[in-house]
Amino acid sequence: MPIDATGLPLTGERTVPGVPTENYWFRRHEAVYRFAAPLVAGRRVLEVGCGEGYGTALLARSAARIVGIDYDASATAHATRSYPVARFVRANLAALPVPSGSVDVLVSLQVIEHVWNHPEFVAECRRALGPGGHLLVSTPNRLTFSPGRDTPLNPFHTKEFTAAELVDLLTRGGFEVEAVLGLHAGARLAAWDAAHGGSFVGAQLAAPPQSWEPELLRDVRAVTTSDFAVLAADVHEVDESLDLLVLARRPPGPA
Repeated sequence: MPIDATGLPLTGERTVPGVPTENYWFRRHEAVYRFAAPLVAGRRVLEVGCGEGYGTALLARSAARIVGIDYDASATAHATRSYPVARFVRANLAALPVPSGSVDVLVSLQVIEHVWNHPEFVAECRRALGPGGHLLVSTPNRLTFSPGRDTPLNPFHTKEFTAAELVDLLTRGGFEVEAVLGLHAGARLAAWDAAHGGSFVGAQLAAPPQSWEPELLRDVRAVTTSDFAVLAADVHEVDESLDLLVLARRPPGPA
C-alpha cells in the first residue's frame, strides 16, 4: 500500500496534504474548513472524524480550544506529533469522549457518509453539544458524486445523501436546521471539465496517477481553495453542488 508524505497509508479513505496527485481532493476539503473557521471563532470546538489533522489545526487558529477525534490510532498519533496547536484523541465516533453539553460547535466534515448507524451518530453529536450549540456537517452530494447508482461510488462510504435526506436526518435527530449550502466548482474547474473529456474528476478517477497525461497532473497540482465556492441553497441550486453543508443548532433548553 502506498504511503503519503505524512507516513500514513494512502487508502483512499482519508484526504491528506502534500500529495500532488491528491491536491484536488485536499483543496476541495480545505475550502470547507476555511468556510467553517469564522463559525468556530472563540468557541469550544470538537471535530469528529479529524483524519490527518490538518483541518483541526486550521480551525485551531480561531477556536478558543479544539479537540480532534478519530477512530484511526495512527492518524491521531500523527496529528498529535504534527499539530501541537490542537489536542487529538482516538475514540469511537458513536461514543464521543466528552461530557454532555460541553461543546459549543461540533464539526464533522466528510465523515457521516462513512458511518454505519446514522441516527445514533446524530444523537451522540447532539449529546455533546450544549443548548444552542451548532453542528456543521459536510458530505458528498449523492446526486453529483454517485449519479444514477444504487450504491456509493467510493467503497468506504456506507451511504451518501441528498440535501433533503441530510436535512431530514438532522431534523429527526432533534436539530433545527439553520442553513443548507453547497460547495460548487468555480470557473477554472468548469474549464478543466471541458479540457479533460467533460469531467475533471472523472479524468482523475479513470486511470492511476502514474498513467496520467502531463496536462492532467499539471491542472490537478494547480487547484486552490479559491477554485471552490460555498453558496447558500437560495443562491445556487444545492442539488447541483459537489458537496453538501448543513449548519444546524441544538435547540436551547433541556435535552
